[in-house]
Amino acid sequence: MPAFIQITDTHILPEGELAYGRSDTAAALEAAVTSLNEKLALIGPVDCAIVTGDLTDYGTAQEYERFKAIIARLKLPYLAIPGNHDGREAMRAAFASEDWMPKTGPVQWARDFGPFTVIGLDTLLETAHYGHLSEEGFAFLDQALTEAGGKPVVIATHHPWMHSGIAAMDADNLRNGAALMERLEAYSGPVRMISGHVHRALTAQLGKVTCQIAPAPCHAVHLDQRVNAVNSLIMEPGGATLYTWHETPQPALVSNQLPIGSFAGPWPFAGMLDEPST
Repeated sequence: MPAFIQITDTHILPEGELAYGRSDTAAALEAAVTSLNEKLALIGPVDCAIVTGDLTDYGTAQEYERFKAIIARLKLPYLAIPGNHDGREAMRAAFASEDWMPKTGPVQWARDFGPFTVIGLDTLLETAHYGHLSEEGFAFLDQALTEAGGKPVVIATHHPWMHSGIAAMDADNLRNGAALMERLEAYSGPVRMISGHVHRALTAQLGKVTCQIAPAPCHAVHLDQRVNAVNSLIMEPGGATLYTWHETPQPALVSNQLPIGSFAGPWPFAGMLDEPST
């Protein structure tokens, strides 16, 4: 039963600094690692974690080293792609020893999970906050889709193509996402696209492509869809996303949002029913 956990938008800063002066992103990632490690015994084997961009806030070597030090406690291997807050070459240097990190060019990779394949794409355009998939990225995608041979694929990007209704975030989506969707629509098998960037859990069906955006362990983007709303962060509970392949009753990749933290319970439903009423 192949499975992976999506972690996104960790925004790690140097020690002592808060994102936007408010959000302790390192503490949030530490809590996420602790919470996910505790859940691993309950959810069964998980192959790896996939970090969908914005590992750091400014893309510095110091931030990547702090990210690595925190996530080293996670009892899973991990792969990553960059987001608009990352620096491609600093990220490449930090993860140069990892087998998923290419020596040159976009940070992109493909992993075969058996029943499905995950294709990680680099949408970082270092002069902008919005996303852009390069010609190298499209060529890599074309080859990976050919090799997948019609079995289900998951396309992992930092920038989404679906809209959230939060105007400022939607303005910084994947600008050439229409060209990506054309390729995914033409693929012979099922397609899902998983992204980050918006710090919220959202799902949309765009043609044949199921699109999901994952929550972040740290702050969320405030859900304010009013015209001329100020783009803001809000300290909602953090989360990660579990994707598990289930063979029955019909083969499918099932997603579960994993809230970060400790919560009261569990209490068996049967035991609760046995308690006398008052």
